[in-house]
Amino acid sequence: MNSFLPILIMLAVSILFAVITITASNFIGKKTYEPGKLKPYECGVEPTGEPHIRFDIKFYLIAIFFLLFDIEAFFLFPWAVIFSKLGFLGFIEMLPFIVILVLGLLYVWLKGALKWE
Repeated sequence: MNSFLPILIMLAVSILFAVITITASNFIGKKTYEPGKLKPYECGVEPTGEPHIRFDIKFYLIAIFFLLFDIEAFFLFPWAVIFSKLGFLGFIEMLPFIVILVLGLLYVWLKGALKWE
């Protein structure tokens, strides 16, 4: 338990600091509610239309695919750095991962999920 004491102290100090600064800003800060302050900022241009617009599901699918393949690239990077030390055995061990990655990309491409219409 003694080894965790510095961590607990640091956690308590950081929580106390956050609470004190937020509370102090509520007491010290000026509270003025003007109509101009409550509008969304759009480079000085009057906002038009609804602030909440619906995005097509394809936008979210592309974002998820990007994250998926980006994370897989994150796993490929350390392997590529030490590739020369691993030799052919390292390539054979990584081959199933790369094949699954390529098959996943091919599946998404053939399903038409990457087409932006």
